[in-house]
Amino acid sequence: MSNRSEENRELSILKSAVENTNEAFVTINENHKVLFFNKAAEKIFGYSRGEVIGQDLDVIMTPDCSRNHRRAVEHYAKTRIPKLIGHVTEIAAARKGGETFPASISFSVSEVNGNLYFTGIVRDLTETKILQEQITRSERLAALGQVVAEITHEIKNPLMMIGGFARQLIRHAKDKNSITKLDIIADEVTRLESLIKELREFYTPRVINIEEIERNGLLSEVYSLVKDDCQRKRISAKLKTEKKPVYIKGDKYRLKQVFLNLVKNAMEAMENGGHLSVQSKVIGDRVEITIADDGCGIAEDEQEKIFSPFFTTKRHGTGLGLSVSRRIIQEHEGSSLSLKSRGSGGTAFKVTLPISSGRS
Repeated sequence: MSNRSEENRELSILKSAVENTNEAFVTINENHKVLFFNKAAEKIFGYSRGEVIGQDLDVIMTPDCSRNHRRAVEHYAKTRIPKLIGHVTEIAAARKGGETFPASISFSVSEVNGNLYFTGIVRDLTETKILQEQITRSERLAALGQVVAEITHEIKNPLMMIGGFARQLIRHAKDKNSITKLDIIADEVTRLESLIKELREFYTPRVINIEEIERNGLLSEVYSLVKDDCQRKRISAKLKTEKKPVYIKGDKYRLKQVFLNLVKNAMEAMENGGHLSVQSKVIGDRVEITIADDGCGIAEDEQEKIFSPFFTTKRHGTGLGLSVSRRIIQEHEGSSLSLKSRGSGGTAFKVTLPISSGRS
């Protein structure tokens, strides 16, 4: 085999390797014109190579990045002193639609026949950043969980004693004014005990016990637990699901906790009775479970805050129920919890869960 054939084969292998790598390769000349744009670059930036090759690099860069990059190229062409070449830098890159995303980029330069060529190797850091945020959040929650556990432990016993003594005194008290005050004490103790329980639930990291759960069975259990309460409160409750068994993967106890909390919220929104529906349907490879009421609704400016810890629209709410529910759903991979509400009345919470692989 001739030297020329061997060189061509090596070049072909190298080109194929660069073309099919997961990192975006973008090569420009010293005039900022794009000469090479591999498949990964098309995927990451959203442009076809036909839209980019031969164009100024500005087409795939934010204005700030473009100005800095152009100055760096001009500086190197004049001085041969590198600023970013040989280093990995994090930047805010832009996709075709204008969406910005975090990226890492490393630069290299080559000189061929007196001409300079600059290559940037770009990696999309979106998933990495999300994972880092999840780890940081978990670590923060673990630290807060330890503090909350210690504080609630110290508060729980005195509260139980206060509540117990108040209830004992109520049984023996004869003065109506005293009984009223003792009732308030007992009620407030109960509220604080509930708050402590929800604080522990929110801030204490828990292990998710994943198992296969049949959708209809889970919702039937939830419905049976609230049916009698609905009748007492003049709420017409209906459970609507498809008959075909559908399996999801999740923590049955914690998912039941979410649905019970959403149903409880719906019932509390209908103080004078109303209609409550729990509906489930399969959409593609997912199950959508909607819990809807025709109660007071949630104002538009409050819908953004409704999942925030300690924010509540109830007179006696803790503001942690929906925060805990969303966290449980987020701990189930590929799942989501959202709401739709009209301030004039009616709210629907939708839980989306992936169907278990191999079961339908």
